[in-house]
Amino acid sequence: MEVLAMYLAPIVAAVHDLSGMGRCSLGVVLPVLSAMGCRCSSLPTAYLSANTIFPPSDHFVFRDLTDEMIGSLDHWEEIGCTFDSLYSGFVGSERQIAVVEDFFRRFKGENTLILVDPVMGDWGKPYRTYTSEMCRRMGALAELADVITPNMTEAAILLNEDYETAPKTPEALEGWLRRLSLGGKRSVILTGVHPQPGLVGAGCYDRETDAVSFTAARKVPIEFPGTGDLFASVALGELLRGTSLEHAAHRAVEFVSHCAQETKALGAPVRHGVQFETLLEELARRA
Repeated sequence: MEVLAMYLAPIVAAVHDLSGMGRCSLGVVLPVLSAMGCRCSSLPTAYLSANTIFPPSDHFVFRDLTDEMIGSLDHWEEIGCTFDSLYSGFVGSERQIAVVEDFFRRFKGENTLILVDPVMGDWGKPYRTYTSEMCRRMGALAELADVITPNMTEAAILLNEDYETAPKTPEALEGWLRRLSLGGKRSVILTGVHPQPGLVGAGCYDRETDAVSFTAARKVPIEFPGTGDLFASVALGELLRGTSLEHAAHRAVEFVSHCAQETKALGAPVRHGVQFETLLEELARRA
């Protein structure tokens, strides 16, 4: 029975980069989804020797893996791979975005859930590697998604709005959530929302119910890298368990907050990200 259960587990194809140092991307995605009962196939977009919060160095390694992505997709198609979910995060070029678009079109089945984390920026600015054309192409990629998980910066980019004048209250944020849904075409989990002082969480638009909801937990006064990857992975794991979008977002908010609190209490280096490994047992339990 245990062997049968393993093969009945949802199969996720994770399109993310891999950092040799720092908790982010595939280093977070794979253990989190595995703990939540998923089988993961990796489609790495790039290898980085460390996440970008580490100081610049002449020895920093960045290896673009676009050609390997294309070859892997051709091989997966040849051997008949199928997936319950396609999940994309950081991509490094316009060419890679085109590859991921092709991936979605080739491997999306009737019941395949596509989640796009439109990783483009933070704190009101695009990342240095993102051009305006890449942002536009990311918006086109996100149109293929069933669920997107932008932060406030990425939401502003997708909507072509000014981050500095972004709505703050749940009532005002509802307008952004509905616009991000493309008229109810996709569900949205908007992260980095502050519904009340001292709290941080997410706003949700559920295309199945046309409902908007908000969830939040106590804010830790430290910004850890990699928490967006952690959040989206927990939310996806819950969705693949058949839970509602609102519950998936709530579980992700609570888990990221707990990890941040534990990491702060330990005094661990911020640049390594949140220490989630010792808390994975929480995700293994259905809540």
